[in-house]
Amino acid sequence: VQLQASGGGLVQAGGSLRLSCAASGRTVGLYAAGWFRQAPGKEREFVASISWSGINPYYADSVRGRFTISKDNAENTVFLQMDSLRPEDTAYYYCAARRNSVTGQYEFWGQGTLVTVSS
Repeated sequence: VQLQASGGGLVQAGGSLRLSCAASGRTVGLYAAGWFRQAPGKEREFVASISWSGINPYYADSVRGRFTISKDNAENTVFLQMDSLRPEDTAYYYCAARRNSVTGQYEFWGQGTLVTVSS
């Protein structure tokens, strides 16, 4: 499975960005997709996840109500709509996917896309 993330950029606080993650390869059997982020000097953290069928979204407390995860099943693409962005949202954002339905560990990762929110 290959994941290609895109959509990062520079935005002012309060603005919006939409990240995309296009999946290719052997995507049959995938269980879920997720977005993670890593700010400079910090550990990677979970942002949001969704089942591969496009239901059951789940969010970190820090983004709930501001970010929306969704999936286009026909295009095998996962989106992260980010609204009301804050400077603390600045980070590299990574998309991931997993077949594992038990441990929650993600096996497939895309490259990061940088989101910078200016104050």
